[in-house]
Formats: sequence, structure tokens, C-alpha cells
Amino acid sequence: MPGKIADASLAKKGGLSYEWATSRMEIIESIVKKNAAKKPLAGFTVGFCLHVTKETSVLVMAAKKLGADVALCSANPLSAQDDIAAFLYDKGTHVFAWRGETASEYRGCVRRVLALSPDIITDDGSDMHVQAHKSRTKSVIGGTEETTSGVKRLRALESAGKLAYPVVAVNNARTKYLFDNRHGTGQSTLDGILRATSMFLPGTNVVICGYGWVGKGVAARARGMGAIVTVTEVDPVRALEAKMDGFEVMTLVDAAPRGDLFITCTGQTGVIRREHFSKMKDGAMLANTGHFDVEIDAAYLYSRSRPKEVRPGVEQFNINGKKLYLLSRGRVVNLVAAEGHPPEVMALSFANQLLSILHVARNHEKMENIVYDVPNEIDLAVAQGALAAMGVKIDRATEAQRRYQSAG
Repeated sequence: MPGKIADASLAKKGGLSYEWATSRMEIIESIVKKNAAKKPLAGFTVGFCLHVTKETSVLVMAAKKLGADVALCSANPLSAQDDIAAFLYDKGTHVFAWRGETASEYRGCVRRVLALSPDIITDDGSDMHVQAHKSRTKSVIGGTEETTSGVKRLRALESAGKLAYPVVAVNNARTKYLFDNRHGTGQSTLDGILRATSMFLPGTNVVICGYGWVGKGVAARARGMGAIVTVTEVDPVRALEAKMDGFEVMTLVDAAPRGDLFITCTGQTGVIRREHFSKMKDGAMLANTGHFDVEIDAAYLYSRSRPKEVRPGVEQFNINGKKLYLLSRGRVVNLVAAEGHPPEVMALSFANQLLSILHVARNHEKMENIVYDVPNEIDLAVAQGALAAMGVKIDRATEAQRRYQSAG
């Protein structure tokens, strides 16, 4: 079967991780049970470009149980978990993923998934969507997108009149960004940093670059662990929000001399640059939790100093007589240095993905070539399913309340 992985002998280990994640992602299994008899994805090939984690294995196996033929590659050259890749390949998935791919190998894996003529693309960052447009892959009838960065790229294609098929922006679902982006990334980012550095956070000066949903989550978790948190922003409303949330807000140039740890959360390019490095204290650490490795100017660091790996994934640079430490080569730290989000929060994101894949399969013929938000009924169904999995019951509006609300 077409595919390329690092080590097929890791399949059993990956299977145990799959079972662990499945037990904590009950909402996915409930969707499968509800739809499995009809096999609504039979006859469809779904191409996934996602971080190859235990949580992703739950989504991939769910799509297979609903009838899909599945091909998978990693959404990042360094984030694939080889045991999960082996498990999924062993279960009949076309997997092109291994940890430590070169940039060229990574792009080649994306192309190999597209060569299998997927009908639906589910992406994280839109690298596969963009490549599908460049290579004019004719088989694609629609897709979904997981991240803020990826949705921006698709919006650009739509604005230029070049989007070739409908895409559901899963990232824009309330049950995605309010929980995955904020709580999931907030926890997993610090998890990755602590695994990589074993640093002590109480009393540490942490500078958070960006105060969107991801920045909010990281800032809150860092403060909760005793760090002294400063926020930098370019958006005045978000800066005001950070200030009223109790964080000190200043320019990055002013924050640079005080920071012990810098975390970029912006989805923007060139956030931490040469002028900031020059003002940082000896021993400052740099981490990125945005999808692409463009937020920290790692190219400048590599051009000025030969790095020394002092811990796995922690590189030391000597810049103007100071030691600066770059984590995970500037790539997304929660997935390169750790395992990504916990399964409980990924259950929400991947329930949106699975239901949106089903929505595209059922409705693609009447959808336009635009970027759609997740239908509200899917968003609400995910919230209700998550509450049910947690054993939480909530009130219902009375008939009088519904009439009052609709009266205007």
C-alpha cells in the first residue's frame, strides 16, 4: 500500500495511544455510532494534512469507520509522532509522515497525498489546499481548514477569485477557537516549553507576543503558574483588553530587556527581530506557538552564530556576547517539544472537523467556491455532545422566554 513511515514496528505502541485518546474523545465515537450504519463517506477519499498525533488518529479512524479511504501527511516537518503513523498505516491508511522530515520531504509528502486524488481535503495551515490549487488537482470537491493561519490563506484565494472548491473554516467555530485555541494551546504551549527546558516559571518574566485567542490562553496559564506576564500587541483593542485583564502592555522593544521567556502567538511574520535580540538579556529563551516558523527571525540567529544544542530541541546562540536560546527551531513548540493539545479539547475541534467533512460530502454540489463558517447547528451539536460527555446538564429556555427573545 502506498505510504512512507519511519518504523512499522511502532504500530502496537501507537495503538495504545489511540485507545487512550479515544477514551477521552467520546463525542467522536458518538458521531461514528450515529452515522456508521449508512457509511456516508463510502466512495470518498479524504486527504488529511494534520499533525500526526494520537488525537488525529481518532479522527482518521472515525473517517475510515464512516467509509472513507484515507491518506495522511503531517502538517509540520517536525511534529509527526512515529508510533501513530505506524499504527494508522497498519490499519490501512495511506500515511506519508515521519518525524524530522526535511522541508523538501515535507512538500513531497503533501504531493503524494494529492496524487491519490482526494475528494475532500482536511488541512491544518492550508499547505495542502494551496498545493492542490497550484497543481490543479481536479478531484477535490471541497475541504475543511483547522487554523487561523490556514483560513487567512484561503480567504486570500477567495478574494482573488481563485478558490477552486468550497472550504469550511473549522477554526471559526465557537467550539473550536474558544477552547482549542485558548485552553488547548494555553496548556500545551507551556507543556512543550517545560518539557524542553525544565525551567521554573514562578517569578519569571514572560513576554507574550499577541493577544488573540491563543495569546489569551498562554498568558492566563503563564500567570496561573506564577509568571510575571507582559503582553505586546499591534491591535489597540486587543492591547486594551490585555491591559484590563491585568497584564502589563508595552512595545516589544521596551519589553525585550526584561523578558526571560518570549512566546510568539500572532500568526504574523517577523515579530521578534534583530532589534529585539540586541536588547535581550543573557539567557533569554525564545519559543513560538504559531503555526508557521516565521514569527521569530531564526534565519538571523543562524546567520550570526553556529548553534549548540544544549538540550533536545533547545539551541544556544551567542549573539553580541549573550546567550539566547531558541526552542524547537522556531517551529510550533507545543507539537515539536510535546504532544500537542490534550484529547479532551481536541475532541471539540475534531468533532467539528468530522461533522464538517460529512457536511461537505452531503452538500458540495450546492455549495459555492467560497470559505464557509461551520454551520451553527454543527457548532451547537458539538457543544451539546461535549457537555453530555462531561455529564453536565443545562437548563432549557421556556416557551415564554423564546417568545420574549424573538419579539424584538
